[in-house]
Amino acid sequence: QVQLMESGGGSVQAGGSLRLSCAGSGYTDSAYCMAWFRQAGAKGREWVATIYLAGSTIYADSVKGRFTISKDNAKNTLYLEMNSLKPEDTATYYCAVGLRGPCSSHAMDYWGKGTLVTASS
Repeated sequence: QVQLMESGGGSVQAGGSLRLSCAGSGYTDSAYCMAWFRQAGAKGREWVATIYLAGSTIYADSVKGRFTISKDNAKNTLYLEMNSLKPEDTATYYCAVGLRGPCSSHAMDYWGKGTLVTASS
């Protein structure tokens, strides 16, 4: 049984930084992709960033240049380094694992329960 647990959320002022972690268990480091999504209030879930098995990364335009996704295979942990946070980044952030792809929101195999990030002006 795969389990994912996010941590590192909190409240910061606009311009601040946070580092989210997603600790995983029950799966190998051969997952096709791992990703971060976020959901603000009643809005739909929004994709943030994806890292693939070979290490390549892609980002949503809204976070490109400010956020960095990375992973430590030895620790089965996914990270999201968030810098220059804006109030519009306020959301619950979820990590997800896709064992085979595709790596879109509806196709990910496992999800964490989320961690809340609040950036205030």
